[in-house]
Amino acid sequence: MIAKPTIPDPLERPNPRAGAQIGKPVSRVDGRLKVTGGAKYAAEFNTPGLAHGYIVSSAIARGRILAIDTAKARALPGVLQVFTHENRPSLPWFDRKWKDDDAPKGSPFRPLYDATIHHALQPIALVVAESFELARYAARLIHVTYEADDHQTDLREASANAFTPGKDKGGFQPPPKPRGDADKALAEAEVSVDLQFTQAVEHHNPMEMHASTVVYHDDGTLTVHDKTQGPLNTQTYVCNVFDLSKDSVRVISPFVGGAFGSGLRPQHQLFMAALAATTLKRSVRVELTRPQMFSFGHRPETLQRVALGARKDGTLTAVIHEAVQETSQNENYVEVVVNWSGQQYKCDNVRLDYKLARMDTHTPLDQRAPGAATGIPALEIAIDALAAKLGMDPLELRLKNYTDIDPNTNKPFSSKELRACFRQGAERFGWHKRTHAPRSMREGRQLVGWGMATGVWDAMQGQAVASARLGIDGTLTVGSATADIGPGTYTAMTQIAADILGLPIDKVSFQLGDSNLPMAPLQGGSWTVSSVGSAVKAVCDRLRDKLAGLAVGLNDGPLKGLKADDLVFADGFLVAKADPSWRMSVTEVMRANDLSVLEDEARSIPYYKSQMQHALGTHSAVFAEVRVDEDLGTVQVTRVVSAVAAGRIINPKTARSQVMGAVVWGIGMALEEETMTDQRLGRFMNHDFGEYHIPVNADVHDIDVLFVEEQDDIVNPLGAKGVGEIGIVGVPAAIANAIYHATGKRLCDLPITLDRILGA
Repeated sequence: MIAKPTIPDPLERPNPRAGAQIGKPVSRVDGRLKVTGGAKYAAEFNTPGLAHGYIVSSAIARGRILAIDTAKARALPGVLQVFTHENRPSLPWFDRKWKDDDAPKGSPFRPLYDATIHHALQPIALVVAESFELARYAARLIHVTYEADDHQTDLREASANAFTPGKDKGGFQPPPKPRGDADKALAEAEVSVDLQFTQAVEHHNPMEMHASTVVYHDDGTLTVHDKTQGPLNTQTYVCNVFDLSKDSVRVISPFVGGAFGSGLRPQHQLFMAALAATTLKRSVRVELTRPQMFSFGHRPETLQRVALGARKDGTLTAVIHEAVQETSQNENYVEVVVNWSGQQYKCDNVRLDYKLARMDTHTPLDQRAPGAATGIPALEIAIDALAAKLGMDPLELRLKNYTDIDPNTNKPFSSKELRACFRQGAERFGWHKRTHAPRSMREGRQLVGWGMATGVWDAMQGQAVASARLGIDGTLTVGSATADIGPGTYTAMTQIAADILGLPIDKVSFQLGDSNLPMAPLQGGSWTVSSVGSAVKAVCDRLRDKLAGLAVGLNDGPLKGLKADDLVFADGFLVAKADPSWRMSVTEVMRANDLSVLEDEARSIPYYKSQMQHALGTHSAVFAEVRVDEDLGTVQVTRVVSAVAAGRIINPKTARSQVMGAVVWGIGMALEEETMTDQRLGRFMNHDFGEYHIPVNADVHDIDVLFVEEQDDIVNPLGAKGVGEIGIVGVPAAIANAIYHATGKRLCDLPITLDRILGA
């Protein structure tokens, strides 16, 4: 019998929640594996007899293949096969419009389907050989004869035939109907601005290039190691395309070296690797080269117009936001670009319009904060321009038109601490020291500019399932078939589980990246903590209730007669709230009940009713300082302060890292990233890291991230909103506005490159 101790003095009682893990800046639990090379990525899984594939890409943007001569390549010793549209096997995929979980409306691109060329760098052949080097060499020996057609890769020309899409894709909300009469209000406005914007094509270019290693087993089953943001999506895709059962395809993707949206849809290297493996009946790996990373989706080129009208006191009277984005010839890729402009500020007269223009390019693809990172910078630059014309402080103008109601839906926000973001961010940045006039702040030949912008992103939740297994030794294993593309998912889920069951971090492990694990949605949109984290909470709550019931039900236990609500879990113990000295360890509870393991599974479902009654979002205020060389026009972003309201922050350390990385990307969006097209050839010119510019160490200076306290009981059971997207949204506009303040030049084409500054 375990004796019940006497009650100690209340002042001497330990804090039963001293070991709480949520909210702690825990270092990544997978960090050691990553820095020591122990983390294995898609192209690092080896197996005996592994063959290698190399993709041959189209040299024209539109037309057809008249002839493809593979004889010299096939004649090389060690070359196993050259797959083209002429000899590929017949598959269900070629006869039906199989889609994946992130596919837009239309007919998905199918490699090797026929002789038609839809876009430059289209994969037209796969060489499979005993080594990568041999496959690459053999690919150079393939001779292709084309018949080229006229192509269209110029968005300005294509926009003449732009069309309005329907509700084409999950998550896409067409612009709301106009409210009031925005055109009339703009014409009658006391002060107005009317600006045209362009957003260049950007490519994801994560550190890990896309690769698929398909292991073929003697029984015909496949183990697929794929760079993916959703193992279940990859599994479903392979099963559909090759007419396989889910029992015969297992997808394993424990680590992903960045994706930013590029892994949401299965890319063509997966199809090629699976095609070769199932046909040759041996294991095959296909990995894209860096130039081939420019052969699939990208952030679409966009043309925008933002016009604002206001009274002399700064009250907005008109908002017009129009956008035309590129899409491919066969799919309608859509983004929520203009809707934010009807939500961000209070205004009675709003007109929003969004159109697509078909071009001879690959279908664009979600890229970090899709739509918001394109549309909100245009709005926020226009707001800054209006403030300048009014002679108002840009922060004052935003506060003047602040709203706690989403004007698009007339729904209140479940939480919105944007005012606190403005206040705390401005204080940290020293905004009150800013002089109003452009070119009024300088240090020698350096023009100093201070700019700011608002950021917003949806707070979303999807259904997810998690399993949990608690051993008698007090170790807990939790799992769900989500991915970890770099934000620290392993760590956050470990913290949630450890917190609920009161276990030390080193007693908890989280499993992901395996299609054999319970269902989870794609990792993207900053909803993984909200979705999968809620499922982890649900299953751990169930284990907690089971343990509590077992503990209080023991006739000879120290917790006998108490209720489950009378207990807390801390440091591996079940502890009485009334007296923390009344306790039992998890091991003691399980041993006393003759249990070696406790297992359960739980599904988390969004609070649909309450969520539908509110607008859900994360918000930020971004303040940026730039220095522009008065003679050379070079720009340095010397300081950025990002104040973020994202509900409950599970891990401030990894969350801060997410926002810092997003700010760096925002610097790239503002000043450097641009995939340029040679319109004569219809192909990208700078498809490598030699010419595709991204921020390097010398471009990145002080980045200060602060999280504003925000409580939200509606958004999900954890109250967490996610920070992956919100960190980038306001950054390009804050930098552009700072450049205006420094130089007096209003630049609306992103990126703001040196030639644009000097030529303005």
